[in-house]
Amino acid sequence: MADANIRIPTDARDRLAEIAAAEGLSLRAYLAHLADTLLTPAERAERAERARMVLQQWNGYAPSAAEQAALDAELDRRLAEATAR
Repeated sequence: MADANIRIPTDARDRLAEIAAAEGLSLRAYLAHLADTLLTPAERAERAERARMVLQQWNGYAPSAAEQAALDAELDRRLAEATAR
């Protein structure tokens, strides 16, 4: 595997190195693990769509775009309220 150089602020590098060391990994191994375990936006969207389809097949749940927007707004409101505490 070829290596790549990535420029990040020194503070960020040091923080990542500290986290990696606490997990018994080198910074290189930690970043490789991180890249393998995080989803890209496209992967997240694909997973959400699959979940939506499974849920619809299971119980017929299929909110309209307006209902989904209202649900998202309510979730945002509740999250804001919870983090304000």
